[in-house]
Amino acid sequence: MSNKPMPLPTAISAPFWDGLKEGKILLQQCNACQHWIFYPRRHCSSCLSHDLSWKQVSGAGTLYTYTVARVPTLPEFASAEPQILAVVELDEGVRMNTTLIGLDPGQIKVGMRLKPVRATVNADGAVLLRYTGADVPLEERDEVVRAPEAPAAESGPPKRKIDVKDIETLKSLVTGEFSDWSNQVLVDQELINQFAELSGDSYWIHTDPERARKESPFGGTIAHGALVQVLMSRMQVPLSFEVTGFTNMVNYGSERLRFPSPVPAGSLVHSRTRVKSVEVLPRGTQMVLECNIHVVGQERPAVINDLVILYM
Repeated sequence: MSNKPMPLPTAISAPFWDGLKEGKILLQQCNACQHWIFYPRRHCSSCLSHDLSWKQVSGAGTLYTYTVARVPTLPEFASAEPQILAVVELDEGVRMNTTLIGLDPGQIKVGMRLKPVRATVNADGAVLLRYTGADVPLEERDEVVRAPEAPAAESGPPKRKIDVKDIETLKSLVTGEFSDWSNQVLVDQELINQFAELSGDSYWIHTDPERARKESPFGGTIAHGALVQVLMSRMQVPLSFEVTGFTNMVNYGSERLRFPSPVPAGSLVHSRTRVKSVEVLPRGTQMVLECNIHVVGQERPAVINDLVILYM
């Protein structure tokens, strides 16, 4: 389940949405004056006649206007590419709000020819209409967020092995630069519900999608911060080193734990890490790793965890 806002078909608009599922673009046309109508309504917006029929059209048109949103309009729309919001004027004269896909911002020009792309957006088969350039080889797109496959066994160059007694080399790992990203993990409503049952934290902002859509400042349910934190164990961060030569390694807790931004239900998250400090203590060698978990596409972390590892 995702928190992305979805259209709610009514008795009047249902033929349009049902048509998209069947691979058709249907518009209303007035039988009295031949005027084309969108968004669906009971009467003609030109002559006010109620004598309307649904007609199949190609969906082709021209770009009337657009804007490039480099900051997501909602957290649920965060992605690696900017969100290109547009108004398309169909050949029949009606205008539709849509999103442009398959185009770089530099390729987009007002007045350019566009064609429709059917985008399946959830597991129930709901379809939204996107648009792309008339010459772009794209007819359909699957936008359903699914749990990524389990990461494969680590590949690439072998990790640099550093003995726990080699303190100078361990200290040389301290850096302000983060590692590459880990694999991605899906945080869906089912997982949130399971954590709520396990932890006893069933507060509505996590577990009641209907109420959260109406009352939550986030527009839907969000994951518990503690849930997102523990999902770190599912993420394989590609560190370039491996500490060796110790007898025991203990997760000693956190020096700092913060939840700066929410994780909406249906989000993909991933993480990256840096070595923040290395210190020799009477009980062993302590390494602090700053582990940041982000919603994919968002710059601000959802979790900041300064994890303390003690090698003994």
